Amino acid sequence: MGGIVTERVKQVLDAANIQTEIEAYPWARAYERALKGPNTLIYAMAKTPEREHKFKWVGAVGRYRLGFLKLKRHENITVTHLEQARQYVTAVQRRDVASDVLIRHGFELGKQLFLTADIQQSWELLRKGKVDLIIEDPDVIDEMLLNLNLTQQDVEFVYMIPELDQLTYLAASLDTSDSLVEKLRLSLYQQDFALKDL
Repeated sequence: MGGIVTERVKQVLDAANIQTEIEAYPWARAYERALKGPNTLIYAMAKTPEREHKFKWVGAVGRYRLGFLKLKRHENITVTHLEQARQYVTAVQRRDVASDVLIRHGFELGKQLFLTADIQQSWELLRKGKVDLIIEDPDVIDEMLLNLNLTQQDVEFVYMIPELDQLTYLAASLDTSDSLVEKLRLSLYQQDFALKDL
């Protein structure tokens, strides 16, 4: 498991002298584990009013810049504002902040919104033509493109969603000790990337 945010989290853990294994799960499963698991960390998670009281927040480790992505060959799909995307079917991960935002803007489950277990499944549905759009971050698509034998020329971001341009956080399950959370916060602060690159 790689990426700049994972590297930042590893630096925070190493500096705090915390030995742990980082495991990747589909987002909905990772979220449930972090809600219920003892001494469990999760990243990179948007801090929303619905989530704020469910976790202990360590600090910002990344930034999402999410938007609607389509296959470029579908020239008939155009989105210049959020409401216009409601005429298409969009795949988004279960428990993802993007699904909450789209539902608040009138996207209906089973109609304009298709929930998936993880981003891989969303990409597969897009590639197979089962959905018109997915929600993705342009900074993290290279690995997915490679896995699906696609290139940057095969896809296009048609609209970046202002509400989904936000910091993402490292958070801990509620039963994580306050002293451990403070140790992680101090380590994150000392890494000097908390806000510099975000």
